[in-house]
Amino acid sequence: MEIPEKLLEVLKKDGVVAIGTLGPDGPHMVNTWNAYITMTKDGRMLIPAGYFNKTEVNIASNKNVLLTLGSSKVAGFNGPGTGFLIKGTAAFVTSGPDFDVMKLRFAWARATVAVTISSCTQTL
Repeated sequence: MEIPEKLLEVLKKDGVVAIGTLGPDGPHMVNTWNAYITMTKDGRMLIPAGYFNKTEVNIASNKNVLLTLGSSKVAGFNGPGTGFLIKGTAAFVTSGPDFDVMKLRFAWARATVAVTISSCTQTL
Protein backbone atom coordinates (compact mmCIF):
# COMPACT_ATOMS: atom_id res chain seq x y z
CA MET A 1 0.00 0.00 0.00
CA GLU A 2 1.29 3.43 -0.90
CA ILE A 3 1.56 5.73 2.11
CA PRO A 4 0.02 9.20 1.57
CA GLU A 5 2.50 12.09 1.73
CA LYS A 6 0.14 13.89 4.13
CA LEU A 7 0.44 11.00 6.61
CA LEU A 8 4.23 11.18 6.43
CA GLU A 9 3.98 14.91 7.09
CA VAL A 10 1.76 14.29 10.15
CA LEU A 11 4.28 11.80 11.55
CA LYS A 12 6.88 14.58 11.60
CA LYS A 13 4.69 16.85 13.74
CA ASP A 14 3.63 16.77 17.36
CA GLY A 15 0.58 14.61 17.94
CA VAL A 16 -0.82 11.57 19.69
CA VAL A 17 -1.51 8.12 18.27
CA ALA A 18 -4.26 5.81 19.56
CA ILE A 19 -3.87 2.08 18.95
CA GLY A 20 -6.96 -0.09 19.30
CA THR A 21 -7.03 -3.85 19.71
CA LEU A 22 -9.78 -6.33 20.51
CA GLY A 23 -9.42 -8.97 23.19
CA PRO A 24 -11.70 -11.42 24.97
CA ASP A 25 -12.94 -8.69 27.32
CA GLY A 26 -13.59 -6.15 24.57
CA PRO A 27 -11.76 -3.22 22.96
CA HIS A 28 -8.52 -1.88 24.40
CA MET A 29 -6.69 1.37 23.59
CA VAL A 30 -3.14 2.57 24.18
CA ASN A 31 -1.40 5.76 23.14
CA THR A 32 1.98 6.78 21.81
CA TRP A 33 3.43 9.81 20.00
CA ASN A 34 3.60 10.51 16.26
CA ALA A 35 7.35 11.12 16.53
CA TYR A 36 7.91 7.60 17.91
CA ILE A 37 6.72 5.92 14.70
CA THR A 38 9.20 4.85 12.04
CA MET A 39 7.95 4.03 8.55
CA THR A 40 9.78 1.25 6.74
CA LYS A 41 10.60 1.32 3.04
CA ASP A 42 7.90 -1.29 2.44
CA GLY A 43 5.24 0.89 4.13
CA ARG A 44 4.98 -0.72 7.56
CA MET A 45 4.80 1.25 10.79
CA LEU A 46 7.24 0.41 13.58
CA ILE A 47 6.21 1.51 17.06
CA PRO A 48 8.31 1.06 20.22
CA ALA A 49 6.56 -0.81 23.03
CA GLY A 50 7.57 -0.13 26.60
CA TYR A 51 4.55 -1.62 28.31
CA PHE A 52 1.63 -2.35 25.94
CA ASN A 53 1.13 -5.62 27.86
CA LYS A 54 -2.60 -5.99 27.20
CA THR A 55 -2.06 -4.88 23.60
CA GLU A 56 0.47 -7.69 23.19
CA VAL A 57 -1.93 -10.28 24.62
CA ASN A 58 -4.75 -9.05 22.36
CA ILE A 59 -2.57 -9.09 19.22
CA ALA A 60 -1.46 -12.65 20.01
CA SER A 61 -5.08 -13.79 19.56
CA ASN A 62 -6.35 -11.14 17.09
CA LYS A 63 -3.76 -9.35 14.97
CA ASN A 64 -6.21 -6.73 13.61
CA VAL A 65 -5.55 -3.18 14.81
CA LEU A 66 -6.95 0.30 14.29
CA LEU A 67 -4.83 3.40 14.71
CA THR A 68 -5.82 7.04 14.69
CA LEU A 69 -3.32 9.84 14.55
CA GLY A 70 -3.22 13.47 13.59
CA SER A 71 -1.70 16.87 14.04
CA SER A 72 -3.11 20.37 14.31
CA LYS A 73 0.06 21.56 12.53
CA VAL A 74 -0.78 19.96 9.14
CA ALA A 75 -3.49 21.36 6.87
CA GLY A 76 -6.51 19.14 6.44
CA PHE A 77 -9.61 19.17 4.25
CA ASN A 78 -11.14 22.21 5.98
CA GLY A 79 -8.23 24.17 7.41
CA PRO A 80 -5.63 23.58 10.09
CA GLY A 81 -5.36 20.04 11.41
CA THR A 82 -5.71 16.64 9.85
CA GLY A 83 -6.01 13.06 11.00
CA PHE A 84 -5.95 9.50 9.72
CA LEU A 85 -7.64 6.19 10.45
CA ILE A 86 -5.35 3.28 9.75
CA LYS A 87 -6.49 -0.34 9.59
CA GLY A 88 -4.02 -3.16 9.57
CA THR A 89 -2.48 -6.13 11.27
CA ALA A 90 0.21 -6.07 13.93
CA ALA A 91 2.88 -8.28 15.44
CA PHE A 92 5.13 -7.87 18.46
CA VAL A 93 8.77 -8.23 17.41
CA THR A 94 11.53 -8.79 19.98
CA SER A 95 14.51 -9.53 17.74
CA GLY A 96 15.78 -8.84 14.25
CA PRO A 97 16.06 -5.65 12.16
CA ASP A 98 12.62 -4.21 13.03
CA PHE A 99 13.38 -4.52 16.73
CA ASP A 100 16.98 -3.34 16.41
CA VAL A 101 16.07 -0.08 14.65
CA MET A 102 13.58 0.86 17.37
CA LYS A 103 15.80 -0.26 20.26
CA LEU A 104 18.53 2.00 18.90
CA ARG A 105 16.17 5.01 19.02
CA PHE A 106 14.37 4.04 22.24
CA ALA A 107 16.55 2.25 24.80
CA TRP A 108 13.46 1.58 26.93
CA ALA A 109 11.66 -0.42 24.19
CA ARG A 110 11.10 -4.06 25.12
CA ALA A 111 9.56 -4.81 21.71
CA THR A 112 8.52 -3.29 18.42
CA VAL A 113 4.93 -3.31 17.26
CA ALA A 114 5.16 -3.82 13.49
CA VAL A 115 1.95 -2.73 11.73
CA THR A 116 1.17 -3.80 8.18
CA ILE A 117 -1.29 -1.24 6.80
CA SER A 118 -4.29 -2.48 4.84
CA SER A 119 -6.05 0.89 4.54
CA CYS A 120 -5.27 4.50 5.37
CA THR A 121 -8.06 7.08 5.31
CA GLN A 122 -7.68 10.81 5.90
CA THR A 123 -10.50 11.80 8.28
CA LEU A 124 -10.04 15.55 8.70
